[in-house]
Amino acid sequence: MLAKATTGVTLRQLQIFREVLRAGSERLAAKILKITQPAVSQQVRQLEAEVGFPLFARENNRLVPTDRAWDLLRSVDGALQSVDRIEKSIAAVRNEEASSLSLAAPGVFCLNTVPRAIQTVRRSNPLSFQIKSGSYQQIAEHVLNGRADLGISRLPLDERAFEWAPAATARNVCLFQAGHRLAAKEIVTPEDIVGEALVDIEPQFAAHQMNINALRYRGVEPNLAVEYDANGHEVGFVAAGVGISITNSLIAREYRQFGLELRPFEPGAVYHYVVFWQKGRQLTGGMRQTAEELLAALGASM
Repeated sequence: MLAKATTGVTLRQLQIFREVLRAGSERLAAKILKITQPAVSQQVRQLEAEVGFPLFARENNRLVPTDRAWDLLRSVDGALQSVDRIEKSIAAVRNEEASSLSLAAPGVFCLNTVPRAIQTVRRSNPLSFQIKSGSYQQIAEHVLNGRADLGISRLPLDERAFEWAPAATARNVCLFQAGHRLAAKEIVTPEDIVGEALVDIEPQFAAHQMNINALRYRGVEPNLAVEYDANGHEVGFVAAGVGISITNSLIAREYRQFGLELRPFEPGAVYHYVVFWQKGRQLTGGMRQTAEELLAALGASM
């Protein structure tokens, strides 16, 4: 089906090579690709023969990518992503009413928003759903590479690669146990949380820098009790009374069943959330219905 280039390298060889690099082993790549491990090994060896240099060093039954392997991936990844999008679009045209749909969203939205939207869809459409989570960057990669049909993320997104529909606007809030002294405040400021134990996201995230710098600007060293690496991890610690947290209003409302309270936090930031898909992607009926329900669920969360 896939014609060889003049070098003799096939697209299939490059796709398998990319998956081996991503998975870290031929065994896992074979499982993901749903082919046998010997088939993966054979394709990798043939690719090495065609390009004329080793792509992996084989040490103790492990494949260690060479520098040239990473150089090759960087050179061909854009073209492979385009092929992924084409294959996904062809599949959608071939089967307008697909029986399953893949959705990429930060895990925190699986507490309320995503389940509520899927429940509504399945009342009239027996779609099955595969959920993929991760950071906002990983969510975008899932959709870009065709591993997910739709995604939930926040702007900015690359308009050259994606299309989207606006879903909700969120602002920073302070989250704490019911009955906390901060409940008496209409707006919480950095001065109000001096001395409070904080449950905060890790330093590489911009939200952390904004919260911590607001305290340090006032000459106060923050009292960090817990640092976490993904939205959704803080709620248990706040509910247990370990500390308070600064998040945004859309995420905070995913925690409604925990009985926590929140107040606007200033100075804060504004976040624009969207439901998005590959640019130029022809949406199936199921995709359109799911996108509409996600938009409704995200709007209802505000």
